[in-house]
Amino acid sequence: MKSKIHRCNCRNAWSIQNRKRKITAAEILLNGDWAAELKPERKGEPKGFIAVKQTEDIIINPIKDTMEKFEKVMKLYYDKQEVTFNRMQGKYLYFSENGSCYILKRIMNETED
Repeated sequence: MKSKIHRCNCRNAWSIQNRKRKITAAEILLNGDWAAELKPERKGEPKGFIAVKQTEDIIINPIKDTMEKFEKVMKLYYDKQEVTFNRMQGKYLYFSENGSCYILKRIMNETED
């Protein structure tokens, strides 16, 4: 089921929403594919979301051991005036507690193929 993620600045939390429910979290790890979804015609905010097809790819408040399997590559920026992201799709995202979003790269260990 498709889920959308956006920053809820009024609560200083990330919001995850699908057709069945809406939850908030301080941190989120997306362990899978994502795509930006833009709705510039919307009257209210937010107009930009991150969409995830597989709900199982969303890890709420990930533990340190899980995060050590990834490295931050660059920040994902959302331009509120232009209603656009600096990247429109990818794999692996980390939504941090401070409100930043990072594109990640998975670190391969010797034991992994």
